[in-house]
Amino acid sequence: MMEPERSSKVRVLLTGGAGFLGARLARELMRRGQLAGEPIDELVIADLCPPPGDLLADARVRASTGALIDQCAGKHSEVFDTVFHLAAAVSAECEANFDLGMRSNLDSTRALLDALRAAGNTPRFIFASSLAVFGPDPGLPLPGVIRSDTLPTPQSSYGIQKFICEQLVAEYTRKGFVDGRNARLMTVVVRPGRPNGAASSFLSGIIREPVNGETAICPVSPETKVALASPARAVEGLIAVAEAGREALGGRTAINLPALTVSVSEMLDALEEVAGAKARALVQFEADAGIARIVGGWPADFDNSRALGLGLEPDPSFVSIVRVFVAERS
Repeated sequence: MMEPERSSKVRVLLTGGAGFLGARLARELMRRGQLAGEPIDELVIADLCPPPGDLLADARVRASTGALIDQCAGKHSEVFDTVFHLAAAVSAECEANFDLGMRSNLDSTRALLDALRAAGNTPRFIFASSLAVFGPDPGLPLPGVIRSDTLPTPQSSYGIQKFICEQLVAEYTRKGFVDGRNARLMTVVVRPGRPNGAASSFLSGIIREPVNGETAICPVSPETKVALASPARAVEGLIAVAEAGREALGGRTAINLPALTVSVSEMLDALEEVAGAKARALVQFEADAGIARIVGGWPADFDNSRALGLGLEPDPSFVSIVRVFVAERS
C-alpha cells in the first residue's frame, strides 16, 4: 500500500548556520534527513555569509545571507516548522561593543520572534542560550552546583542578553506564538580554525594550536574550572531539545545541557596524553584580567539530571574530546 502524500513540506530555519557549530548542526540534520519523525524537505541557513560548499551542494539546503535583523523584515510570509536560533555576537565582543551585542543578540532575536509570530503557525523554536546567564552576584552567591532551578544572575553583557532572550522565548511561548525551548550550551571545544571574539576562545586554542605545532596563550590560571561539551554533544543536545515533547521538557524553563567539568590543568594533562609533552610545552600562561573575570564568573559544576531525562549525557572525559579533535583534523 502506498503511503499517503504529505500535504505540505517540512521546512527548518537555522540561524548562524554558516558558523562552526551551526554548520555541524546543519550537516547532522541533513544526514538524518528528518526531525521528530518528519522528513526535512528544506533547510534554510541564515547567516552573514553563505554556508560551506558541501551544505550548499545539498538540494534541500537554501542560503539566506545578510544581517538577521534585516532578513527578518522579509520573513513575515515564510512559514517554518522548526527554527534553531544560533546566530549571536559572542561574549568578549559584546562586552567591548555594547551596541553590537544589543543589536546582534537582543534586537535580532526579537525581530525573528516577531516574524515567526506574523507567520502564524507556532513553530518549534530552539534558542541556543549559554551558561553565561549565571554569575556571582554579590547579593546572591552562586551555589556549588548549578541546578535547573538556580536563579540566573548574569555578570556580562552577553550573559544578560542571552537571559533576556530566554525570557522573550518563554513569553512568546506562553502566548502561543512559538513553541519555545531554551537550551543553555556549555563552552564548546575543540573548535577548529582561528580564535574568535569569545572570552572562552582560548579553551579551544590551548588544544588546537599545540596539536598544530603552534604556541598558545592561556589567560587564566591552571586551577580555573570550566564546564565543557564537545561539538558532537552540543549538536546532540540541540536536536534532543527540538524533538522532545513539552511534558518531557518540564515547562518553559531553560534546560542546562550536559556539562563536563574540568580544570585547565586537567585539559593540559589530556593534551599531553594525546599529543605528547612537546605539545603541552607550547602552552604559555599570560594573565588577562578581563578574560579571567568573565570566564571565572561562569559556573563549572552542573546538575545534569534534567538533561539526563532527555537521554543526554556529558562527554565521558576530556581525553575523549581531544582524541576526536585529532582524528577529525587528520
